[in-house]
Amino acid sequence: MRVGLFFGSFNPVHIGHLALAQYLLNQSDLDEIWFVLSPQNPHKQKESLLDSHARLEMLHLALRDSPSIRPCDIELYLPKPSYTIDTLTYLREKYKHDFVLLIGEDNLQSLHKWKNATHLVETTPVYVYPRLACAQTASNIIETHWADASKQFQFFAEAPVFSLSSSFIRQTIKQKKEVMFYLPLLVYQYVFDKGYYS
Repeated sequence: MRVGLFFGSFNPVHIGHLALAQYLLNQSDLDEIWFVLSPQNPHKQKESLLDSHARLEMLHLALRDSPSIRPCDIELYLPKPSYTIDTLTYLREKYKHDFVLLIGEDNLQSLHKWKNATHLVETTPVYVYPRLACAQTASNIIETHWADASKQFQFFAEAPVFSLSSSFIRQTIKQKKEVMFYLPLLVYQYVFDKGYYS
């Protein structure tokens, strides 16, 4: 089975995440996509980041009816801080799947700075989706940093691009404005039942 790993804090998970994942699932050779929940970074402000288990619950609610897009909580149980290469190593030991890294063009720009980046790219296919306001095009980044491993990268230029972000949704809730159509319905109900972000 070929599984795409979509990493994020999902604070909260929103329709942009879901639409992008569905597109990549439909337009690629992936059998499943796992939303890998990132734990709290001890060096970042915790103020607006919900507890990991609340964010995981939102993922379960958002993906409850999807047979091929699933939540993954593995990083909550691995040593902190979490590094993608370590998560992949663990997942490969636990499952016999072919894993693919899903990243936006914005993360592609800093990929060469990630822990064991060369080994990561040499051993893991990378599917890249477009993001707004990237300083360099994906092809320029590959040419600059990954010319020897360019075959590991696949681009999905037609993937939907959303300016919608979790931080915008949190800010909108704080301003007591409506966000019903930004969130999956069950996530929307959960956020307001709990009084999160307000």
